[in-house]
Amino acid sequence: MIRRIVLCLVVAGTFVFIFFQVYTMYDMMFHTREVSIEGEDGIVIRQGKADDPRIAFTCNVDWGEAVIPDMLEILEENGLKITFFISGKWAKNNPWLLRKIYVHGHEIQNHGYGHRLCSRISEQEVREEIGKTEDVIQYYTGVETNIFAPPSGDYDAKTVGICKDMDYLLSLWSVDTIDWREGSTAKVILDRVLKKDLAGAILLMHPKEETVKALPKIIEKIEDRGLSIVSLSELMNEDFNTN
Repeated sequence: MIRRIVLCLVVAGTFVFIFFQVYTMYDMMFHTREVSIEGEDGIVIRQGKADDPRIAFTCNVDWGEAVIPDMLEILEENGLKITFFISGKWAKNNPWLLRKIYVHGHEIQNHGYGHRLCSRISEQEVREEIGKTEDVIQYYTGVETNIFAPPSGDYDAKTVGICKDMDYLLSLWSVDTIDWREGSTAKVILDRVLKKDLAGAILLMHPKEETVKALPKIIEKIEDRGLSIVSLSELMNEDFNTN
């Protein structure tokens, strides 16, 4: 009897340990860092002014080529230009679609080459992630990137120093669609967005099928609030919040 109790306690303890390990990894990978790092002022950007009647749309691209044409069509129909953060590996494998984003007039910026977590790799590797992506994007579009969106919002003091040295800003977000999460239907995504304070916000999305379904209604509801949807650089033109 005692052996069974001990065995149950061991199994339960192991389960709890594994759960918290997975939760910690999940939290680190998929949530924006809320505590500022020393030296990030003027480099890390999270949102605009709270009374700014504009919101920046950003889309991180490391996959999703099947739905990007539909996303571009919706944006075109609504006369919108947004910011696409492109991974270098994706750009190299999909140059025709990268150029289509460019031809549609959208802002193209840097999402690293292989979608690697910056806090888990060396300084030299972070520099290569940014530099290789910059080279690929410039080769196919002529665009020189100057804003870096770290994969999963993961960064550290090393990343901030590299961005400063390479004359990059580091972009995060204030409104997350969390469209990658299981169960994120178009309605769920719409509700997540609309419950947030959107004035001066940076909205993050990905090229997901349900996101594309939700996009027309998101645009409609945001514009009903009297807000203009713009690219990240356009929002940055006035007193951008880097704290």
